[in-house]
Amino acid sequence: MSSDTQPPAHRSGFACFVGRPNAGKSTLTNAMVGTKVVITSSKPQTTRTVVRGIVHRPDAQLILVDTPGLHRPRTLLGERLNDLVVTTWAEVDVVAVCFPADEKPGPGDRFLVNELAKVKRTIKFAVATKTDLVTPEQLAEHLMAIDRLGQETGTEWAEIVPVSAVAGDQVQLLADLLVARLPEGPQLYPDGELSDAPEEAIVADLIREAALEGVRDELPHSIAVVVEEMALKEDRDPDKPLLVIHANVFVERDSQKGIVIGHKGSRLREVGTEARQQITAMLGVPVYLDLHVKIAKDWQRDPKQLRRLGF
Repeated sequence: MSSDTQPPAHRSGFACFVGRPNAGKSTLTNAMVGTKVVITSSKPQTTRTVVRGIVHRPDAQLILVDTPGLHRPRTLLGERLNDLVVTTWAEVDVVAVCFPADEKPGPGDRFLVNELAKVKRTIKFAVATKTDLVTPEQLAEHLMAIDRLGQETGTEWAEIVPVSAVAGDQVQLLADLLVARLPEGPQLYPDGELSDAPEEAIVADLIREAALEGVRDELPHSIAVVVEEMALKEDRDPDKPLLVIHANVFVERDSQKGIVIGHKGSRLREVGTEARQQITAMLGVPVYLDLHVKIAKDWQRDPKQLRRLGF
C-alpha cells in the first residue's frame, strides 16, 4: 500500500424504515443498533414518536429514524402521524420500505409506495423482513412481487434486500448498503449515544409497551403515557442509586381503565414490574415506578389534549 493511499472517507447520515404497521421496522432498528431503542409490540400502530437509533462504526455513523406506520387516517392523531411520516421521508438520505415476507404486498403497501414515489430526491430501498418465517421459494416469489410493485408505481429500488432481524440474517449487509449511500461527513452524535430521544420519552414508550402486551385489540390507539417526574432519590448512598419515576397512563374511557388496572390492580402491577425491568436494563439503575391510570376522554380527537399528551 503506497503512503499516499487515503483511508475511505467517513460517512454520516439518516435512514428511515417505513412500512405498514407491524412490518418489522422497530425490530430491525433495534437489531442494527444492537439494543432496544424502539418499542416493538405485536400490536400495530404502537410507534408514535420519531425515535432515532444510532449505529456507530469506525467508517460511518448511521442514524435510523423510526416513524409511525403510514395509514389512512380516521382521527386527528392519525392525520398528524401521517404528516410526520411524509416530512421525515423528504429529510433523510435513504428510505427503506419494509415488506414482511410472510404476507403478500397488498393495497396498504401500494398506497405507501405511491405516496413515497412523490418524494423525488430520496434514495429508496426495499427490505423483505421476517425471512425466517418463509421457505426459499416463498421468499423468491415475494422479492419478485416487490420488484413488480416498484415497476407499477414508477419507484426505482436502489436495492432489494431480504433480512431477518430475529435471526440476524443479512442485517449487517443491509447496514453496509445503507452506509454506502450516505454522504461523506463527520460524526453527528457523540460515541456511545444510541438514541437522541430524551430519556423521559424512552421511559414513557417502555411503560406504554408493557401496558399494551396481552390486552385486547381496542386499546393500542387509546393509551398514552406521560412521565410527570423522574429523578434520582436524594440522600442515598451514591453506590446504591434509585431512580424514582411518577407516570400517568391515559386512556379514553372508563371501560379501558378497568382493562389496564385489572382485577384488584393485578394487571397494573404486572405492567409496572415489566416496565421497571426494561427501564432498569436500559438506564442501568434500579427503578421505583409509581403508575396511575387516568381518563382523558376522546383525547385522540381533541387538539388541546393531543398537545398536552405530547402529540
